[in-house]
Parts: sequence; C-alpha cells; structure tokens
Amino acid sequence: MKLVILQLVMTLTLGAPLTMAAQTDQSTPLISRSVLFGNPDRANSQISHDGKQLAYLSAVNGVLNIWVTPIDDLSKAKAVTGDAKRGIRQYQWAYTNQHILYLQDSGGDENWRVYCVDLASNKVTDLTPLEGVAARIEEVSERSPDEILVALNDRDPQYHDVYRVNIRTGERKLVVKNDEWAGLIFDQDYAPRLAMKQTPDGGTEWYKFIAEGKTEKFDTITMQDALSTGYGGLDKAGETVYLSDSRNRDTAALFAVDAKTGGKTLLAEHAKADAGETIRDPKTGRVQAVDFCYGRGEWKVIDKAVAADLDYLKTVADGEFRVQSRAADDKTWIVTYIMDNGPARNFRYDRDPASGKAGKAAFLYTNTAALEGKPLARMHPIFIKSRDGFDLVSFLTLPPWTDAKATGRPSSPLPMVLLVHGGPWAADEWGYDRESQWLANRGYAVLQVNYRGSVGFGKKFLNAANREWAGKMHDDLVDAVNWAVEQKIAKRDKVAIMGGSYGGYATLVGLTFTPELFACGVDIVGPSNLNTLLSTIPPYWAPMIELMTSRVGDHRTDEGKKFLDSRSPLTFVNRICRPLLIGQGANDPRVKQSEADQIVRAMQEKKIPVTYVLFPDEGHGFARPENNMAFFCVAEAFLSQHLGGRYEPIADELKKSSAEVKTGADQIPGVADAVKSAGRKE
Repeated sequence: MKLVILQLVMTLTLGAPLTMAAQTDQSTPLISRSVLFGNPDRANSQISHDGKQLAYLSAVNGVLNIWVTPIDDLSKAKAVTGDAKRGIRQYQWAYTNQHILYLQDSGGDENWRVYCVDLASNKVTDLTPLEGVAARIEEVSERSPDEILVALNDRDPQYHDVYRVNIRTGERKLVVKNDEWAGLIFDQDYAPRLAMKQTPDGGTEWYKFIAEGKTEKFDTITMQDALSTGYGGLDKAGETVYLSDSRNRDTAALFAVDAKTGGKTLLAEHAKADAGETIRDPKTGRVQAVDFCYGRGEWKVIDKAVAADLDYLKTVADGEFRVQSRAADDKTWIVTYIMDNGPARNFRYDRDPASGKAGKAAFLYTNTAALEGKPLARMHPIFIKSRDGFDLVSFLTLPPWTDAKATGRPSSPLPMVLLVHGGPWAADEWGYDRESQWLANRGYAVLQVNYRGSVGFGKKFLNAANREWAGKMHDDLVDAVNWAVEQKIAKRDKVAIMGGSYGGYATLVGLTFTPELFACGVDIVGPSNLNTLLSTIPPYWAPMIELMTSRVGDHRTDEGKKFLDSRSPLTFVNRICRPLLIGQGANDPRVKQSEADQIVRAMQEKKIPVTYVLFPDEGHGFARPENNMAFFCVAEAFLSQHLGGRYEPIADELKKSSAEVKTGADQIPGVADAVKSAGRKE
C-alpha cells in the first residue's frame, strides 16, 4: 500500500555461505564490480492478470528491457521492448493481457512518459508525447481494460490533471482538471473519490467528491501525523478506503474506513513499527495481510483465507518473502524470497483459493546467478541507543572472514564505512544490499543507521527530526560511530561516511560539522546548501512544499534563510580537512548539479582538495550499470587509499561510462591514468 503523500525519495536472497572458519582476507576472492553493480538476470517478475504469461526485466545488449514468456515454458521468453539507453525499471500489465505499460524518462530528468507495448505486434506507443512533462499512471482497472488514468502536468507544472487514456490509440479525455490537489484517489470506474491538499502548517486535509466537481471535507491530519498517516486506495467495490493512521497513538496502525461515513475499523497494529507493505485480494482489492518491520519483517494476517498460504510460504525458502503479483483468479502467485547473503529467488505458487488450504511452490529462477556461491556477508540487525534514549534500528555487515561465527562482532576492529540512507523520510531494511556487500568484500565493516526521521518506527521518532538536519539527526550518526568504536567493531581513525541524496548531505555535514570524526567522505547527489535546495525543487513538488519547510526550515523568510544557512555544509566549507569524493548527475531534478558545483567551487577557492565526478546522462542517482561501475571503481580506490581496504584495480570502467572527472583526478590512485586512457580531459 502506498500513502498518497510526497515520495521524495529498488532484495534479494539465498546464497550458500562459505565455511566461515576457512576464510581469510587472502583466501576470500574479490567479487567483481561487474557482478555486484551489473544488471540482474531477471528482476521485477509479474504475472499477467489471466495467469498465462510472465513478464520480467532483463538485459538486451546490456540495457534492461521487458521480456515476456508463457508461464508454463520459460524457454520461450522474448524481449518485447528495445530501449537502448537508460533501461526500463517501472512497468505493469494492462488488463487486456496483451499490453504492458511502462514509464521512461530521459537521462534521469524524471520527466516520465507512459508507454504501451502491444505484445502481438511489439509496437510501442508513446501515450504521453509531451516534452518537459512528468506523467504518471494514476489507476488501471479491469472494468476498462483498454483505458487507464494518466496524470499530466502539461497545463500547470505544479498540478497534475487526470485523463482517461486509450492504450491502443493514445486518445485522451479529461477526467479532473486539477488546480489544488496534491493527490487524488479514484475508484475502479475511474471516478474521483478522495483528494488531498496540504495545509500551511505542513498537515493535510482530505476531501471526498460528493457530486460532479464538488467536494466536502472528509478528514484532517495535523503536521505531527502527516508523514505517518494517509489513505492508500479503495477496495474494488469502492466501499472501503485503507488508512495508515498514527493519530492518538505513536505507531501507525492499519484501518479500514467506510468511504461514505468515515467510520474506522482497526485491522492491525504493532507496538514498535508502523504498518507497511500490504497483500491485497486481486478479486476484491481488500487487504489480506500487512507487514510490520522492526529489524526484520513480520506479516500479520487480516483475512484468514490466506493464512494457510502465508504459513506455507514461510517454509519454502530461507529469508523473507514478498508476494510480487497474483493472477486475477488468484490461482497463481509470483513470490520472491529475500536473503541478506545471496540473490533473490523467485517461485511460482499454485493454489486453489476455494479450498482454504496451502498450495505448492515451484522454483523459477534466481535474479542474479553470478552471485551464487560468492563469499557474501550476513546483515545483522542491531539496536543502538541514541544519546537522548531512542533505539536506532540499524544494520551491521562484516567481512565474512572477520566474523567466523556470524555473531556480528569482528575478530578485531576494522576500518568502517557509515552508509547513510537517503530521504531522509525512508529507511534501511534487512536484505541483500549491493553496496554493503561490495564494501564488506573489500574489508570494511558497514554500518547502516535508521537515524531519527527514518520512517516506520512511530511518529515520535519521525518528528524528532523536525528542523534537526545537521542537528540531532547527525548526532544519531555520531552516536552510532561511537558505539561501533566502543564495541571494538570500528577503528576510531578509519571511519568513512558515504551516502546518496540525504545521505550525501549527511556526508557533507560529517566533514564540516564534525570535521575530524571521519577519515574521508563519499557524497552522491547530496545537497550542499538547504536554501538553494528548497528554492529549486521540481515544480510538481510545490503543492507539498509545506512538508519541507515545516520539517527542514523555511527558505521564504529571512529568519528561515538564516537558519537554513546555519545547517548548510556550504556555509562551513572552510572546516573540511578530510578527503572528499563527489558524484553527481547533470540532469538531477531534485538535487540540481549546482549543489555539487557550488561546494566544489568553494573548496577550490580555499584550495581544499576534492574529486568531482559528473555524469551528463544521469539524474538523482546512477541508473546505467556502466556509470554505477565507473563511480564505484573511483570510490573503491578512494576508500582503499584512506581506509586501507582491498580494491579491484580500475580497468576500462571510465571509458565505458559517461563519467567526466571535473577535478581531482590526481587525488586518487589510478584515476588520472583512467581518464587519460578514456580519451577525456579533466
């Protein structure tokens, strides 16, 4: 279930571990970056609604595309798209069972277009052929298999109008002209039922449609609950809307709400975790189970009709399972098993819905066969106490040869990388994490911390981050580093900080607010100035700007600007005394290239060394495997230089990528030669 709130912000399973007692750093081979950061063999598997076909993402000439195969004969799989640039990552079946819908942007600019591929002809139709427009699929219904709802911000960049679009012809008809709503919920007949807008204090108001174009207030959510409370869609009858609600409590529980009266029924709750992912009946759209995650995931069953199924699925393979998709008759499911030290395993699960008994699962494939048998590490959930008493749900990954009994404690202190997640309204979760595996394989302890402001742990923890960027949010990271040193996990003088988006900002904060704590930092698409960050948001984020200003600071007032300057790494650039590597996408719509440019320029003016890698065909993060491998080969040499870990020599990754090393190539061993070999200039 997805709450209709601003998404500021892609598991994977079972590998045979080596015999730990026999491992050493010398005997444990380096896992190639091409294996860790290359394309998966198959990903995001989805069954067609009629249960006859299976789709998944797999590479064509090194670029992810959509493949389709009969569910009973995987050998007949064929690619049905031919993207040759960035790769496809978001797709879904249309209810015709002969069309697949997918989204694609250009070079990471997030101006998404909606495409439809006809499986009979392989013809691809651009349903939203508009420049500079961020299209999104709003609803897909079995009642209108040839039509979908698409939201477009072509008339007003800040607001998305909603159209009914014919997937065969591209013809569209206006359903809602939108001049005020930050989010809308539709029923299966494509009628608008609920709408949301933000209040000046950062809360939300929900309205229900009572007549053509007319609404009345349905619910009000204050700022303190706005990030943990929201509506997540109707059932197919249009009678019940699901609500994750933290009001009058700390953790968000799952409720069923009468769409007419607003009457609420509690479905599931957890003392320490918010309601998360749900499993829904494909026939009725009703929620049947919900996941609560506090260190590890825990499914709570709501509908007894799937109780036997979920009990059985727990026994099929190690790790945690996710129901990826279900056929419309509910007789076939695609289930993925997630482990920390191996690739994802996908199963076909056949069942008889009427029997109330469990069916039988059959193995389909592993998402990345090259990971099988590799010396991958375990991820240990740990709970670190912050200085003011919060439990920081965190994860520790250690090189296998240092943790022979898999206790989560190395045989001796290690160089460590503090890997900070983005968002900040997101969370690290247990499971296979390629960056953690890469770093652990190179000899580093890897610590991932759900600092205050991370979602899923109750609103008290969430709201403790308000106006605490570079404040208590950073204190949590410092406390985690101190804990790791005290526990003899990390060497005090060999700790790096690294992350993307907010994690990149946290890296810059680490090197400016606590300049001697970290040995070095790796910033990926991180903002350096909070005033310029907030003043250059994408226009379609504007309806939710109060969420940012109430929780970060208000760039629209003199007092707010002064406060934001006091929390911006750019203000304190003169404090940087540790090596810094920056990676940035030129087309990033969230954290503009100027965020990296300005701190690099300021460092150069003060003659502070910095290495800056720019990717002209990337946005908020690096999607193309060639670019990922190029940046991480530079980062690997950088970390080895300053922490002393192992590294795979730089080969021709820079040449294969679009990477431009704008400055500082000579700061990292091998990079200047790689730039020259690629025929590029710094």
